[in-house]
Amino acid sequence: MSVLPEVLAANDTYAAEFGERGSLALPPARGFAILTCMDARLDPAKYAGLSEGDAHVIRNAGGRASDDAIRSLVISYKLLGTKEWFVIHHSDCGMEFFTDEVIRGLLANSLETAALDETGFHDVGTGPGSQEAAYIDWLTISDQAGAVVDDVRRIRNHPLVPARIPIYGYVYDVTTGRLVEIPEATKVGATA
Repeated sequence: MSVLPEVLAANDTYAAEFGERGSLALPPARGFAILTCMDARLDPAKYAGLSEGDAHVIRNAGGRASDDAIRSLVISYKLLGTKEWFVIHHSDCGMEFFTDEVIRGLLANSLETAALDETGFHDVGTGPGSQEAAYIDWLTISDQAGAVVDDVRRIRNHPLVPARIPIYGYVYDVTTGRLVEIPEATKVGATA
C-alpha cells in the first residue's frame, strides 16, 4: 500500500495553513547551515530549534562531507550568505553497520532490499545485481567521532571554503536527543 494518499492529504492541510510562509526570504534568516544524516529519527528543526526559513539543512546517508554536500555548502555561503556550519552525525547510525565491501557485495548479488540481523546485512533477494557499486565511495563509518573530524577537515581544507566560516562538529545522541560536541572537530573547523 502506498503512502501517497497520506502525503497528499497532509500537504493539503499544510497548504491550507501556509499563510505568511509564502513570503519567506530566500537566504536563511539565521545565517547557518547544518550537514546531517538522512536518518528518520533526526529532526534538525527540533534539535536545533529551527523554524521554516531559518537555516539550510543538507542531508545524506551518514551526514558525510561528500562532493555534493560540499557543493551545497558552497552555494549556501556564496549565494545565500551563511556564516556558520554544523556537521552533525548521530549515534547508532546505519552507516556504521557495513563496509564498502559489504554493500558492494550485496548489490553485486541482488538489487532487492537486504535484511539486517545481529550478524549484519544479508541478501534475501535473487539477482540480477550490478557491479556498478564498485565505483562508489559509500562513505561508511567505522569511528563516529573520527568521521565527524574527517568531514569537518575535508570541508575546512576545501579550496572553495573560506577560512572565515567556523565549522562545528557534533554527534546527535538518538537515545537522549542531545548534541554532543566533538572538540577535535570543532578545533579543526575553527576560523583562521
